[in-house]
Amino acid sequence: MNENMKHFQKKLTELELEAEHLLLARHQLVENDKLRNGNREALTALRKKARTTTSSVPSPFGSIMKGVSRPLVQEVCTTCGNHDSFEQTWTMFPGTDLFVGIPFHAAHTILETDQTQLDFEAKKLQSIVKEKSLIISDTGALADKINPGVLRSLVTLNDKPK
Repeated sequence: MNENMKHFQKKLTELELEAEHLLLARHQLVENDKLRNGNREALTALRKKARTTTSSVPSPFGSIMKGVSRPLVQEVCTTCGNHDSFEQTWTMFPGTDLFVGIPFHAAHTILETDQTQLDFEAKKLQSIVKEKSLIISDTGALADKINPGVLRSLVTLNDKPK
């Protein structure tokens, strides 16, 4: 083979590898979203059971700052509210076929921790998808479909900090 063909074959192989990584990241992002939705549904069910919402239980800090002369309020979990935090809640952990009765407070704490971790992983996967899309765009593979300047501006967009 001449040098041009070897160079073309090498570039094509690199492009295929990046495209494969992009597809794997997208697939993992979809699976991650399924888990996040399941966790969100479970947390909503627990909040309904405890008859609270994410903002319905006042923060003890807020009441302390309103009137210093008032007696201090005991720490109240925003999900548990006045619900019995030691009530057994049946939970099935991912990857198992086993139901476990654990305290209500522990169940929602585990779900909230998992939700935070899944949100972090989702943001990481989204940045990988952006990076791989930009790499593929830089090779010119998407030039016939999307203007490279437009794709670059979309990929380099940043979310506003919350």
